[in-house]
Amino acid sequence: RCHHPAAEMLDVPFPPFSIFLGLLGFLCVALVSAWCQYWRGGFSWDGSTQTFNWHPVLMVTGMLVLYGAAALVYRLPLTWSGPKLPWKVLHGGLALAAFILAVLGLAAVFSFHNHQGTPNMYSLHSWLGLVTVLLFSCQVSVLGTPPAPQTPLLLILTPFSLQWVAGFGAFLLPWAPAWLRAFYKPIHVFFGSTILMLSVASCVSGINEKLFFSLKNGTTSYKLLPPEAIFANILGLLILLFGVLVLGALARPSWKRPDPDSPDARQVLGTLLGAKL
Repeated sequence: RCHHPAAEMLDVPFPPFSIFLGLLGFLCVALVSAWCQYWRGGFSWDGSTQTFNWHPVLMVTGMLVLYGAAALVYRLPLTWSGPKLPWKVLHGGLALAAFILAVLGLAAVFSFHNHQGTPNMYSLHSWLGLVTVLLFSCQVSVLGTPPAPQTPLLLILTPFSLQWVAGFGAFLLPWAPAWLRAFYKPIHVFFGSTILMLSVASCVSGINEKLFFSLKNGTTSYKLLPPEAIFANILGLLILLFGVLVLGALARPSWKRPDPDSPDARQVLGTLLGAKL
């Protein structure tokens, strides 16, 4: 098989790429935290504007960075051989941590809106976010005491999720039949990528919405591009870059876990096992 030189130059191994992606994700979390601390007044949980500031930090950390890390666990060559259970637990644990942070982020914004008398769920950003978390709740189930019926969190904290139960039964239970895993895997992967795209759209639209609401007066108007607007716009671009790189990594054939039944996969796995000996 012929390889084009340019393609070979772009064939970066996954471990260095994952380090770069991890640094980019850390940068996104650091920048959104700095934005809320320096320009938006810091953090608290008393229903004030500082309560709202938890929302972007928790959503970027959970629904973007941790969720992206969970999606890429099986791209690590270490996961291609040996027991799968520890990596499945890591994948599920990262996804569960992302979901918990997302729920806390939603609790922060609902608490702020209710305390200020602001209506919930009226903007395009809020609709995107709700669809994203509802789809995510179909991947992860959180057991616990539901909130009061008047809060929109009741729509999200579903005590059981059929899709999560299907994923648990298909991938974690050792007696699950192979046909069930083969049937459910593409569904799980498809919705995982869809949720990540929606997360990026929700984060970027939320940053834009917050800037429009906050930068209104003549001296700091958004259209005049004050330092806060430039900072937050750059943050939005970095979030978009992170999401694109994660989706690109998921789509790259050479970084996917080899099919154990294919000849190429046996050669790759044999090389990995030989390198450990």
